[in-house]
Amino acid sequence: MKTLRRLLYNEVIRAVSIVVLGFMSLFFFFDFIAEVKAVTQYADKGYTLLRGLTYVVLMIPNHLYELMPIAVLIGTIFVMARLAQSSEYTILRTSGLDPWRALKALLTLGMAFVLLTFAIGDYASPAADRAAQLLKARYTGHITVGQTGAWLKERQAYGTYAVNVGKLASDGSLLSVRIFEFNNRGMLASMTQGKSARIQDDEAWMLDEVSRTEFTIGDTDRGEIARLSLPSMRWPNSISAEMVSAALLKPEHMNTYDLFQYIQHLQANQQTAQRYEIEFWRKVFYPLSCLVMVVLALPFAYLHFRSGGIATYVFGGVMAGISFFLLNNVFGFIGNLQNWEPWLAAAVPGIIYSVLSLTAFAWLVLRR
Repeated sequence: MKTLRRLLYNEVIRAVSIVVLGFMSLFFFFDFIAEVKAVTQYADKGYTLLRGLTYVVLMIPNHLYELMPIAVLIGTIFVMARLAQSSEYTILRTSGLDPWRALKALLTLGMAFVLLTFAIGDYASPAADRAAQLLKARYTGHITVGQTGAWLKERQAYGTYAVNVGKLASDGSLLSVRIFEFNNRGMLASMTQGKSARIQDDEAWMLDEVSRTEFTIGDTDRGEIARLSLPSMRWPNSISAEMVSAALLKPEHMNTYDLFQYIQHLQANQQTAQRYEIEFWRKVFYPLSCLVMVVLALPFAYLHFRSGGIATYVFGGVMAGISFFLLNNVFGFIGNLQNWEPWLAAAVPGIIYSVLSLTAFAWLVLRR
């Protein structure tokens, strides 16, 4: 059995690698063509062709993470169908590879793909995407969200703070920072504006070129306004750099732990976290879809192929992979709109394809 598993694993890994290489080459070409326009537009600011190429290379881990389940499905289907067409799988069956052993072997290999997908999505992709965005922002402008920037909320013992960050600079500092402080009665207590801010190691913010306005109400209910101009000001809070990045960048480009921390921050400040909770559970369930894909591909080894018929089944595998990718995104949007349980919205596509995989396995492998 060790020899059979080695043969099967080598074939599947080789096929999946070829599929990944093909997809990555295609995405690299399209991304590079799109980036040439930015190189032309910002050439006077130092955004050269080499820097544009570096940006495209840094986007590869994100594409790889998104395409891993599809690549696993296509590669495994190709191997199973080719072994069936050449009668090699029939020889493997007579050598002791029964359906349950084949399923166990593929699930073991699928678990390796799960770990690889998780590592790419949780470590390589977020780091590379952040580096890519900061690299491009250094030469093309700052990272921003619309005209109003990103809004965050911070609750403390003496009141509540609404924080607006206009832009994220290429060096990681925050630009156009505004902090609105409300007392426990819900009244505006102060407004602080800073040209820039740096997040220190203890998560306090050091604001530069500060303009602060304080509103006080005395015993006679008459308000007083005091204006201050400070070269710098330290503001202690619990808003980390990852939380600011989450508000300015896409949540799917965060790792699981940072996403969990940001959800806890939103819930502690009584803010809606539905979108981020769905993305968190997608991060949890998405790598497991590699297991579903290898199970879905196993029945192809028990089909009888005529000459040239293998291309049709591989094309069907491509369509199945694309449909899974689309369904995964659609249920995320539907779950957010319909206020579904976040784990359910993230798990439904995997559950559907798991049922299809097990049904195909039971019908084609066990019954026939």
